[in-house]
Amino acid sequence: MQTSVLTRPTDRPPRQEAWGVGTTMSVVAHALLVAGLVWGVHWRSKSEPEGVAAELWSAVPQVSAPPPTPAVEPPPPPPPPKPAPVEPAPPPPAVQQKAPDIVTEQEKKRKEREREEQLEKDKAEKAAAQKAAEEKAAQEKEKEKAKAEADRQKQLDAQKLAKLRQEQLNRVMGQLGAPADSTGTAAQTSGPSASYAGRIKARVRPNIVFSDSLPDNPAAEVQVTLGPDGTVIGRRITKSSGVPAWDEAVLRAIDRTAVLPTDNGKVYPMTLVFRPND
Repeated sequence: MQTSVLTRPTDRPPRQEAWGVGTTMSVVAHALLVAGLVWGVHWRSKSEPEGVAAELWSAVPQVSAPPPTPAVEPPPPPPPPKPAPVEPAPPPPAVQQKAPDIVTEQEKKRKEREREEQLEKDKAEKAAAQKAAEEKAAQEKEKEKAKAEADRQKQLDAQKLAKLRQEQLNRVMGQLGAPADSTGTAAQTSGPSASYAGRIKARVRPNIVFSDSLPDNPAAEVQVTLGPDGTVIGRRITKSSGVPAWDEAVLRAIDRTAVLPTDNGKVYPMTLVFRPND
């Protein structure tokens, strides 16, 4: 049997290595490292300044020591106070729901109702007052209208009466042969009788309507012109009494009388005097 000899590849290390060279190199490296460290520490300690120490001595008087004080044991500390028992905090009072005050609510409702009623009453009174004012204004307007109509009618009546009197005067004066503007004051063949003026006044006075009291008894003088038959065809105030109401009352009475008595078939222009208290 042949034994084959195996050759080892060249890229592999030999089986037996040399340890001596490695160990030597390792020891030298460590020695250099330790020498470097020692030298560095020594250089560091030499570079720092050295400290200086000095001692001072002085004479100190010798004083005898006081006798020793007997040791006194301190009193035992008082026992700590017992903590007061902590009472549990009372629970918060429960919030009570306040019952509604029935009387107060009723009073409030009553006042509200009274206030509303008062407002309604004031509103009604205001409306009534406004309506009354409007009605009063309408009445005043109607009165003014009626008064204006009455004044106009009175003026028309006065114009008609004046026209009628003028026509009658013209007719009478034509019958007598006198001019139309004659006043009837020409001299007559004979004057009126002594009682003629009294009879005319007696005929007029019942038609005087005057209720006022006049203490001075003023006199109103009126000139009256009559037609042949005694018809009043003219009258005018020749002297006022100073009281226009009395003067108008006398003239209206003559107009109401309309026809006055004649003096035995004759008529004369007469100036009559009327006083309230006659």
